[in-house]
Amino acid sequence: MSNDYLDYLRDLMTGIGTVTVRRMFGCHGLYRDGVFFALVDDDALYLKVDEVSRAQFEAAGCAPFVYLKQKEPIALSYWSVPESALDSAEDLRPWLDLAYAAALRKANAPAKKKTRRKQG
Repeated sequence: MSNDYLDYLRDLMTGIGTVTVRRMFGCHGLYRDGVFFALVDDDALYLKVDEVSRAQFEAAGCAPFVYLKQKEPIALSYWSVPESALDSAEDLRPWLDLAYAAALRKANAPAKKKTRRKQG
């Protein structure tokens, strides 16, 4: 992954808050004001998507980030952005806002209760 691409993305994201980048699992995670909202893999940007925003990404021809786990494809809730969105900060901003809103909904969702197996 090139640092030039990460620098380019940082430039496009100027003005949306504090964006930090952390290496993770061979990719880079992007955090906006401390909230994980995007990832970068192989010089491609993927934004957080949920049931509220998925239709907009689908309609724009975007696709989910997929990785292989034990030869099984696993799709994450991070989707590519339309290529034209990377032309300018103005074009990318609506997509970044959708991703951040989805990330906030996830962060503020009530914790799921884990069921415990009864022993005996």
